[in-house]
Amino acid sequence: MNGEKNSRQHCRPDFDISVYRSKNFRAPKCKSRRNRHVCLSSNVNGLEAPIILKNGRVTSGPDLSVTVNGIHFPNPFVIGSGPPGTNYQVMKKAFDEGWGGVICKTLSLDSKKVVNVTPRYAKLRDTSGKVFGWENYELISDRPFDTMLAELKRLKQEYPDRVLIASIMEEYNKAAWEKIIGRCEEVGVDAFEINFSCPHGMPERKMGMAMGQDCEVLSEVCGWINQYATIPVWAKMTPNITDITKPAASSLNAGCEGVAAINTIQCVMGVNLETLRPDPAVEGYSTPGGYSYKAVKPIALARVMSIAQMIKHDYAGKDLSLSGIGGVETGADAAEFILLGSDTVQVCTGVMIHGYEVAGNLCGGLQQFMQKHGFNSISEFKGLSLPYFTTHMDLVARQRAAIDAKKVKAASMLGNDAEWTGDKFVEQSANMVAN
Repeated sequence: MNGEKNSRQHCRPDFDISVYRSKNFRAPKCKSRRNRHVCLSSNVNGLEAPIILKNGRVTSGPDLSVTVNGIHFPNPFVIGSGPPGTNYQVMKKAFDEGWGGVICKTLSLDSKKVVNVTPRYAKLRDTSGKVFGWENYELISDRPFDTMLAELKRLKQEYPDRVLIASIMEEYNKAAWEKIIGRCEEVGVDAFEINFSCPHGMPERKMGMAMGQDCEVLSEVCGWINQYATIPVWAKMTPNITDITKPAASSLNAGCEGVAAINTIQCVMGVNLETLRPDPAVEGYSTPGGYSYKAVKPIALARVMSIAQMIKHDYAGKDLSLSGIGGVETGADAAEFILLGSDTVQVCTGVMIHGYEVAGNLCGGLQQFMQKHGFNSISEFKGLSLPYFTTHMDLVARQRAAIDAKKVKAASMLGNDAEWTGDKFVEQSANMVAN
């Protein structure tokens, strides 16, 4: 009996009792079959079973580490800029839970200009009540710039081997950009993500999306940034534009080492049919916000694919990166972004719904995908699905060719015994072989 109990406790060599307490996981069920045990893990909220991470690294199985623009990430999952990176406590929690990197909530020099309102979120649910869309019109960080810098410095001192990225935004002012870059580099951040894409509030000050939609301004500002920055710079793209490859190319041509896509999609969540006022509402009034979570994933994948194709075609051989964002909730979601060319994958709304511990689920799910296909590293499947995108005209041509080939083969098949011929007997036999 004791032997059976001990055996049951160790069905998963990498399993830790703390995982049982995670709200994202239901304990494995074990069934004994002639002295061998099969663990059956149940998914909760659609998440994969978690794995144990040590300082963000997996302890067994396929390697999830990636090196991007010379920066080593223990795994490709990065906290996206927003509420999950708003202060020291939450960013510390992210590192403790094993996230590969953290991007802080977007900083600006003068936080007094940033005033948030409440409520500022709204959810879209399916017929079963599950959330699949999320709107926000939250602004960038309203905390004093010096306070945030002190907390970023403390984080780098406590987690020197973990990746901490500063998301920054400023007005059309070269001196301001130089100042914010210099101050952030002083505290030891590993890279910058430039917020050229916030779709609400900030464009009213000609910031965020207002810059990201104007390739001429974007190119000039990226030039200022890259003349002064000594660490990698990622430009975060807005999806609220006709062709996302245009601003992406402008950013890369101006010296950015990478791009991140996508930020939220401008939206109106809905209208309350009782009050006849839009939701969410502040004193009965609203403003368009940014749409995120699972519903945006197909749009995000299309934008990521377009940028990845552009980088592959126009910047071959250069050390440029792509960070995929938009609707990632599972490791399987992340695998899709990586297959379409992403080096890292960011999660923001998913953390707000599932908590920081979802990092273990994400890594576990990604490893499951890799094990299924025999991949030992991220690099083995990055961009692997890109060659299978083509034009509609090419799809038509491929289908016609396939139909013609089937007709030729069908014509060579025998309908009855009377159709056998002596001269083509071997060929006719071969045409009817299935394997």
